[in-house]
Amino acid sequence: VMPSDKRPSSLNVLGTKVTVLAASSENECYGITFLEGEESSGPPPHSHDWDEAFYVLSGTIHFQCGTDKYECKPGTLVHVPRNTTHAFSYGEGGGSMMEITSRDGRAAEMFTQVDAEIDPENPDIPKTLAILKNNGVTV
Repeated sequence: VMPSDKRPSSLNVLGTKVTVLAASSENECYGITFLEGEESSGPPPHSHDWDEAFYVLSGTIHFQCGTDKYECKPGTLVHVPRNTTHAFSYGEGGGSMMEITSRDGRAAEMFTQVDAEIDPENPDIPKTLAILKNNGVTV
């Protein structure tokens, strides 16, 4: 049980606020993060070797999975199978969503490392790409 007053601090992952609620490496089952982003922010097209699902909580989130594009409102569940190239960006006013990753995902570790080592205002792109690669992400 994790009451809201015991929730860990948010990480700043290139401008997206990420709160790690459960790391798959710790519970050996799944990872859960809470994501909040400002309008137009979000990751570039990428893929990774773990399954991932997003549940939109607020705002409109624009998803691209492969060549398909979707405009997702609150209540939408997006499942992204492993090795599928995908991207998303937050629509007007920003938004929030829950992210759930499979047991073999390294999202929590990747987010933590990016927060610790990359300046969101002036990111070192080669170093960011190296961190992503080391955590199983291809941009």
